[in-house]
Formats: sequence, C-alpha cells, structure tokens
Amino acid sequence: MANTLSGTLFKKMVTSGAINLKNNHQEINHLNVFPVPDGDTGTNMQMTIMAGVKEVSGSKSKNIVDVSKILSRGCLMGARGNSGVILSQFFRGVYNEIAQIKNGSATVDEFIAALVGGYQMAYRAVMTPVEGTILTVVREAAEAVLKKRKQLKTIEDVLVVYLEQANLSLERTPELLPVLKEAGVVDSGGAGFIKIIEGMLSAVRGEVIEEAPETVMAQSLDHDDHGHFLGQGIEQAEIQYGYCTEFIVKLDSIENFDQENLKNILMNMGDSLVLVQDEELLKIHVHTNQPGVVITLGQKYGDLQTMKVENMRIQHSTIVDDLHNHHEEEVEVVNYQQVKEERSTYGVIAVCYGDGIKQAFKELGVDYIIDGGQTMNPPTEEFLKAVEAVNADNVIILPNNSNVILTAEQTLQLCDNDAITIRVLKTKSIGQGYASMMVFDTNQELDDNIEAMSEVVSEIKTGELTYAVRDTEVDGIKINKDDFIGITGGKIVVSIPDRLNAVKSLVEHLVADTSEIVTIFYGKDVSDKEAKALRSYVQELNEDIEVEMIQGKQEVYSYIISVE
Repeated sequence: MANTLSGTLFKKMVTSGAINLKNNHQEINHLNVFPVPDGDTGTNMQMTIMAGVKEVSGSKSKNIVDVSKILSRGCLMGARGNSGVILSQFFRGVYNEIAQIKNGSATVDEFIAALVGGYQMAYRAVMTPVEGTILTVVREAAEAVLKKRKQLKTIEDVLVVYLEQANLSLERTPELLPVLKEAGVVDSGGAGFIKIIEGMLSAVRGEVIEEAPETVMAQSLDHDDHGHFLGQGIEQAEIQYGYCTEFIVKLDSIENFDQENLKNILMNMGDSLVLVQDEELLKIHVHTNQPGVVITLGQKYGDLQTMKVENMRIQHSTIVDDLHNHHEEEVEVVNYQQVKEERSTYGVIAVCYGDGIKQAFKELGVDYIIDGGQTMNPPTEEFLKAVEAVNADNVIILPNNSNVILTAEQTLQLCDNDAITIRVLKTKSIGQGYASMMVFDTNQELDDNIEAMSEVVSEIKTGELTYAVRDTEVDGIKINKDDFIGITGGKIVVSIPDRLNAVKSLVEHLVADTSEIVTIFYGKDVSDKEAKALRSYVQELNEDIEVEMIQGKQEVYSYIISVE
C-alpha cells in the first residue's frame, strides 16, 4: 500500500472522485432543501471538478505539485454555484500546501497537511461560514485525521478515516442546520463531497469506477460543451468563427511575456477570447477560423501542455438536427454577448434566463448577458470572458441569484487586468437586479452608483412562484407534489394547487399600502389572460400602485415579482 502520493496516483484519485460524483449527481440534486425543480448542487459540483480533471488529464507530469496546481486552476475556472466555488477553493488550499513539497510525491504527513489546508481555504472563501454544510464536513474530516495522525501509515489509512468522519459529519448536518432537519435531508454539498472522497479511496485501492451512460437532459440542448447559450432558433445563427480553440502553454519566461500584445492579436483573429495566466501557465480559449496560426502564436511563448480544437459548425448542424426532433416552435435568437469595440467607462454584466427577461435587462443598459441562474449556474470562466468583452474601465456584475454570487466574486481575484475595476453587486434575484438597474447612471462615479443600487436592493421585496417536486413540510407549511409554491425572503409562504390563486396569495405577502411599483415577469407557461387577471388583482390590492407586466419567457418559475 502506498505511503506516498505521486502525481500519477493523485490524478487517478481525483478522476475517480469526479466520475463517482458524476454518476451520482442527480441523487445529490434531489437533496435540495426546498422542493423546487432547480436543485443543482450535484450538477454544479460535478461540472466544477470535471473542469479540473479535464485540465489534468492533458498533463503528462507525474509531479504532484504540477498535477495539483493544474487541477486547482481548472476547478477555479470551471466553478459553478456556491458549492462549486467552495469545492474549487478546497482544491486550491490542497495545492497551496502541496506546492511546498520539494519532490514529486507527498508523504502521509504532507497529504494530511494538504487536506487541512483545503478546509481552511474553503472557510476563507465564504464571508459568513455556516455550520451544517459542506464546510463542516471538510473541516471535521480533516480534524479527525489530525487526531489519529500517528496511527496512519498509508494514503489509504488517511482516506479511510477521512471518509468515515465525513459520513458522520454529514449525518449530523440536520442537527446543526434546522432547515435541513425540517426538510428531512442532509446537506447536499457535503453529500457531493463524500462521493468525491469515495471515488478517491477506490482509486487508491486499485478499484476502477466506470462512468455511467449520460442521461440527456432537456436543458443540454440549450448549451454547448462550453456552456454557451444556443437557444431554440440556433439553426438561423451564423457562426463567424468556426473553430473553438483551447490550449495551455507553459511559459518559457514570465518576465518577457507580453500578455496585452498577445491579447490584442488574438482579438483580431476571432471572438469569445479568454486569456488567463497563472504564474508560468497560460490558458487560452478563442473562437477563430485560423486555429493553427493561433496555436503557433502561443508556442512562441513556451511549450504546449494541452490542446483541443473543435469544429463548431459541425456541432451546430448536429444540434440543429436534435432541435428538429425536439422542438416545433421557432424563437428568434437575440445576440446578448457582443464584444464592445470601443472602450467605455462602464460595462454592466447580468446573469439572466428567459429571452424576455434578457431583453428587459438589455433595454435598461446591461451590456452583456450571461445565460443562467436558477437552473444553470455559470462558471467563473464565463464571468472572465464577459469582463473582457464589455471592454470597460469599470465593470458591475449582477449575479441575480444567491447561488451565483461566490462564482462572480472569484472574478475579482482571477482577473489579471489592473486597468479594470470590478464590483459585484450582491443581487439575489432577477427582481433585485432589475430594480438596481433603474437607478444606474453612467454619468455618476462608480462608488455612487454602487451605493444607490445597493440601497434599492436592500429595500425591494421579491417573490417567485414555481412548483413542488415532492411532498414535504417547510416552515410549517405542508406542501404536496405539483403544488404551486410561492417563495419570498428565502421562505416558502404559500402552497396551493391552483397557479393563479397561488400567485395572488404570494402577491398579498409582498404588496403593502405604501408600495409604489410592482414588476411582474411571467413565464412561458403563463397565458396573457392569466397575466392580465393577476395585474387586475394587484391593482385591487392597491389602486395607486404602478404595475409593469413583462413577458419574461422564463421556464421553471412561472412568476418573478419585485415590489418597490
């Protein structure tokens, strides 16, 4: 049994852990506290670690320092959702400890130190750590290993104790977090992390975990392999630059590398450029018609570590065929991701879903829309790409979802352009983001804008209506599967079988005598007749209130409401 951890074994461990999580990610998704159809913790975590595994799989290095570094960077760039960000920070902490190793393998003590560093970094990533979550699981598992340090002789010994304590900690999460106990579930992030550790232990024992056949989800038709929004009218879209080109270069000389010069050249050769430098490693993603020339340019600065070129026109035609088989309705595609050619003072980025909602945000002055939110949390890499695309001195990011805020904030530490000032406004809903844009003024200073927008966010009331995916009881409200449930302030306040009655009840919780403006985004499944009936009801509650109805065309959430 191994008493040292080589780069080769570590690569096998994280790959096995990622596959085990991927095979079980839907089980993790179902641990969502709220019985809503957007439980995505398992999806976010598996996409995060898979992004890291994708990078290390292209590395031939057997040195654990190299492998853990590439894994950390890959996870950081691919991190999705709060759970994914925490997971990426865990592996970042692991790398920080392993980076101190003088040879290519880690001893048992050094591996334990890395696990401790992982939990410590994960805690630092969260402004207000909450016990009863994945944080508790990674901390208590590492502390258990520390206590038994002298008894542990092999890497397997460490993982056995680590996993045993992780399972015990997971079982206790409902006792630490009452909302878990009431919902009858354990913490989904902790459960996902355990799947990774199970896979790691299997690899150490020489056991192979096969990747299960993928179940094609409906939403997969709306995104390509890089998370780019495609839309139902994709066959009408023209692909100007046909080759998705990605590669990593190990720089010969960090001091002599002119990132700005290379960036300017590549921007003239294509679009969707992402250029990220992490010490001597340079990662480039670009859509171009000259992939060979782009790669040759990269080679001028060092040695290629990984390389991938995909013909997006072929992928495009394949997806179009799939869409013909799945969709009859044609929807106009709007380009929400255009690159500004001239540099401006401000650039605003918003995370949105639903064509009507996106259009509404664009009309208020948002420069770049990242597709996602409730059902698909975008990765950090998408935010970095957006920051470059808006080409502005000051960038304001509206996450519009509590599960996207941490990912957006990672942009602050990963963006290496000192000329750009980035602020993340912690908008937790579409309603908050939309209201904040109402007071955004390009003629004001950045701090003044942030102050005004933050004030609106703190004062506004928001609510969402969706449907229940299981029977349960939350906050004393009995919920039956398929009921329409209204959520406001992070709590379920209504559960009724009839949608119109449910949204009326939700509105009653939001509208007061002092309310002045109500904005209602209604979804794809809501008829104009029903929307008008809701509008009339709101005006009955307060005849002086101004009601704005927007056909958001969003899925999953029938209504998104904000009240000012």
